[in-house]
Amino acid sequence: MNRPTIGFVGMTHLGIVSATAIAAKGFPVLCYDPDNKLIVSLARGSLPIEEPGLPELLAANRSNQRFSDQIGDLSACDVVYIAPDVPTDDTGKSDLTDIRLLIEAVAKVLSPDGIMVILCQVPPGFTRGLGVLPAARLYYQVETLVFGRAVERATQPERYIIGCAFPDQPLDPRLALILGAFSCPILQMRYESAELAKISINMCLVASVTVANTLAELCENIGADWSEIVPALKLDRRIGQYSYLAPGLGIAGGNLERDLATVERLAAEHATDSSVVQAYVHNSHHRRDWAARTVRTALLDSKPDATIAVWGLAYKENTHSIKNSPSLATIAQLKGITVRAHDPSVPESAVDQLKIERFGDPLEALRGADALMILTAWPQYRNIPADEIAKLLSGRIVIDPYSVVDSKGAQRSKLVHYTLGRSIAPSH
Repeated sequence: MNRPTIGFVGMTHLGIVSATAIAAKGFPVLCYDPDNKLIVSLARGSLPIEEPGLPELLAANRSNQRFSDQIGDLSACDVVYIAPDVPTDDTGKSDLTDIRLLIEAVAKVLSPDGIMVILCQVPPGFTRGLGVLPAARLYYQVETLVFGRAVERATQPERYIIGCAFPDQPLDPRLALILGAFSCPILQMRYESAELAKISINMCLVASVTVANTLAELCENIGADWSEIVPALKLDRRIGQYSYLAPGLGIAGGNLERDLATVERLAAEHATDSSVVQAYVHNSHHRRDWAARTVRTALLDSKPDATIAVWGLAYKENTHSIKNSPSLATIAQLKGITVRAHDPSVPESAVDQLKIERFGDPLEALRGADALMILTAWPQYRNIPADEIAKLLSGRIVIDPYSVVDSKGAQRSKLVHYTLGRSIAPSH
């Protein structure tokens, strides 16, 4: 069988990474987006997103990818993936208006035997309700995008979860050939099961995060150290070495919040219990505010006009996204202070409403600051020795939820080091 030609609609984070990963397997890939400037930029190898390894992957597979702003070019494709962002409002509800219109437009130009795969996340019931194509030509595939690890997960997937109209029948051989190139398990199921599978995965992640945050906070108050407990959990086969057990500033980024909101809405609609979801949300908000509470107690109650250095504005490392960023939520709570901030990726235009001072060098941001708050765990921050921080920082306080600074180095440098999951001083 000849290699099928694959189209990707929507040059979003998901679309760019997924298309390039498939191109890396030798498939011809057409990347479509109506934004001409974006298409021209991508064709030149210039990326609009931050993602480790993606520039190299794109450069290595340019011969297999072409870019177009003409929707009619998709008619030459055997398989077309739909991969734009689906926006959500402040309550986590997805706005499906634009994605429906886009799918309808693509269906009109799709070849008579072409198949469509919905890759972006949609709520249960969406795919079956489309009615734009014969059921045998429409699939839903669970996306596995994780900002900062997107290339790894796209090129080395753990498994594929595929929603089908007829899950007991073989996949279209063209789709099977694409997925088979990645040598991982393929799980076929009905549309609704696949749509809910993505939410189920995120619910389990939220449960792990909430357990870690709940017990790490207890550690902070009784002299225990959460980092000492985690290895014991990862050696338990019922939990496992890959469990998400690192405490953090709540859940962020938008995807997990959207799925929690979806479960709450579905539970209300069908009169099922979702009280555990409400508890997850409550715990997330409580832990998100840890840094603000800590710096108030440690510094601002006695010096409300303090100057604070902030390292990290993105919602997590290795991405420029600030959606539901704990860092920005923390800064917004600290009124009347001067903030000297550094982030290696977030543009100034994204945070200009906060009226903070930006610096190109994290060490420059420390000068004259009474405290340092490390609110995004960028890898380069881990390479900065504690004694360098101590030399430039006017005060001694370091609020470091993710343990970026070496704790022993902080102690030697006489820094007052606050981190999640560990009390400020050992119990005696």
